[in-house]
Parts: sequence; structure tokens; C-alpha cells
Amino acid sequence: MAAPGENLRINGERLWTSLEDMARIGPGVAGGNNRQALTDEDAEGRALFQSWCEAAGLTMGLDEMGNMFARREGTDPEALPVYMGSHLDTQPTGGKYDGVLGVLGALEVMRSLNDLDIRTRRPIVAVNWTNEEGTRFAPAMLASGVFAGVHGRDWAYDRADAEGRRFGDELERIGWKGEEPVGQRRMHAMFELHIEQGPILEAEGRDIGVVTHGQGLRWIECTVTGKESHTGSTPMPMRRNAGRGMARITELVHEIAMAHQPDAVGAIGHVDVYPNSRNIIPGRVVFTVDFRSHRPEVLAAMLEAFEAKAPGLCEEIGVGLETEIVGQFDPPAFDETCVATVRRAAERLGYSHMDIVSGAGHDACWVNDVAPTAMIMCPCVDGLSHNEAEEITRDWAAAGTDVLFHAVLETAGIAG
Repeated sequence: MAAPGENLRINGERLWTSLEDMARIGPGVAGGNNRQALTDEDAEGRALFQSWCEAAGLTMGLDEMGNMFARREGTDPEALPVYMGSHLDTQPTGGKYDGVLGVLGALEVMRSLNDLDIRTRRPIVAVNWTNEEGTRFAPAMLASGVFAGVHGRDWAYDRADAEGRRFGDELERIGWKGEEPVGQRRMHAMFELHIEQGPILEAEGRDIGVVTHGQGLRWIECTVTGKESHTGSTPMPMRRNAGRGMARITELVHEIAMAHQPDAVGAIGHVDVYPNSRNIIPGRVVFTVDFRSHRPEVLAAMLEAFEAKAPGLCEEIGVGLETEIVGQFDPPAFDETCVATVRRAAERLGYSHMDIVSGAGHDACWVNDVAPTAMIMCPCVDGLSHNEAEEITRDWAAAGTDVLFHAVLETAGIAG
């Protein structure tokens, strides 16, 4: 089958309008979004997406994890579908494009196929994966992980947010718990469009990132336990300051990541301090270490170094340390055939491109375990993401979606 011609393009203005319309649901305080997983705002965003899909003639499926599957039939109903998509949930102070571009870009591909009256041999499915961010319910990419068999469904249902609300209960409360068993769908391939969330593409002046690998990660939840006491009346030598323990581990994490440059990153993001009072020395601090690398041996070495050194740093100052790995996946190498299809699409369309390693985790990283998968990235301004100031241009959004359009169309096949 001949590849689609370079004259085939999506409707960039319609895509941008859809992005802006979705951003009105769960607005943030500084121009971005707060549409966390399984909130009322998430439910509202899902309903809008479903209405758009139904208007485009798509049929909606919903599984037990709330994953949404909008299907456009092919001429061969027995052929395995080509999937594309990402997520609609955001960080508490998230941007308007992280994940959302991949979902609404997939919808725009469907709309453009309708406009051009193109039938594909294989069915095509746009998917919204539940709880990709992992902000409210850890770990990240929870529902795609269950889909891929990495996590159990009941284990996922028992994940709780900071207020003790269970994932399963909240999914049912917002009305988006389906009956379809998770993971029963078979895929011919999947493509995920996403903003880069880093500065490389913009700095290099490239339109498209052809993602060859993803980073693996280890999230280590640490609990440092000391003793609460008065900040004014407790002598310095007698303090058991849990906050000081966290400070020492913070520096250790930085040192470990720097020792494995240029192939590693590490930081501490989420922190809870107890009792979090101005005049009380912290008796307990709970925080999460985030180590990432696209090289398995580097990831293993960082974890080994942390486990060897962190307990001693706390013991030296009289505080205790407990650790638990609460999120992990190994570095994925995306399917070579799918990656080559993305590269050909960019070249056919005349977009400048480069191979890139994803610095963040994505649903595609889990789906890659069960189906041939690839990712397409577009630049974002200053590489800023997970921030309400996150920004992309209309041209970047359209270029990424054009590449998605061509990659999916080539993979699904134009019906003769």
C-alpha cells in the first residue's frame, strides 16, 4: 500500500479550538488547569470528550479502570485496531497541553478522516487513559499499567489519595467505571502524541521528536522519623530533627544523579512535614525520591547507591528512615517499525525532526509491553511542563498531529 500523500493534513484551527474548550474545564489559578484524576472536573472533561467523539460518529467503550476507547470502524472488522491517545487528567497546577494534546489530537485525526472521506482497513481507536499523572493516586500511569498487566485491578482500586479516598470508590462516584474487563483489548499498534516536557526540541529548532526510548524510573517513598519538640527550648545537641534527615537525603539524591551524568536525573518533589508548625521541630517527614534514566544499569546503580548511603545519613543524626518503592518501570525501547513509521511521516510532511529519549513517563511506556508502540513529541516553550505557564504554539500542535495522522493512516491502511 502506498503511503498517504503529503497534502493530507489535519484541521489545525479546529484542534486548537478543542484544546482551548477543554482547558475551560478545571481552570487553574494562573492560566493552566487543575483537573486531577477522578475529580468532578475530570468527569466533566470526560463527558465533553465523549460528546465530541459521538458527534464524529465514534462508538465509546469504557473499561473497569475508566479508560475510554472511541472507535472508528475499518473495512475489515476482524483486523486488530490501531490505537492512539494519551490522558486528560492534569497536575494540581498543570498546563493545558500535557496529555490533552495526545487525546484531542487523536480525535482530530478521526475528524479529519471523516472530512476527507477516508476509510481505513483497520479500525482506529482514540483512548483516554485514566490517572496518568499519579498526583492524586500513586503511582503514575496507573490504569495503563493495569491494562498492561503490571498492576492488579483490585490493587489499583485500593490506592488512596491524601484524604483516604479510594481510587475504586472515586471512579464509581464520578460515574466512569465501566464493565469491560481491563486489558482484554488487543492492539495492532499504538501511537502517543505528547509535548516534550523538556527544552531539547525548541533549542535545536526541530518540529518533531521521534521518540526511540523512554526513561525508566524508581519512586522511593521515604519516611524520616525523629521527635517533635519546641524549636525555642530544645538544645541543639538534643534535637532529633526529621527535617534535617530529609535535607541530608536531598543532597544525597543530587550527588547520586550528578555522579551518573549525562544519563540520569534525580530529585525530591512531593514532601509532607509533620506537624508542619512554625515552632515545632518536625517529628516526621514523608517525601518521594524520583530517579530516572534510559539506561537500566544506571537506574540500578543509583538505587543501590541510595540504599547503601541514605540509612547511615539518618542514623548519624539520631533519626529513623523507612523506604518503599511506590512507582517503578524499566526503560522502554519503543517498537522499531512504529518508530520508523513516525520518522517517515515527519519526512513526508517536510517537518524537521530528531530522535529523542522521553524524559518523562507516559502511558505508552506500559502499552509498549503488550503491543508495538511509538511516541511523537512536539516542542514546548522553554521546556516548561507540570506548570500552569506551560505553552505550545498552534503550529507545533498541528505539526505533531499531522505526523500522528500519517503514522496512524499508514499503519491502519487506506481501504481500496
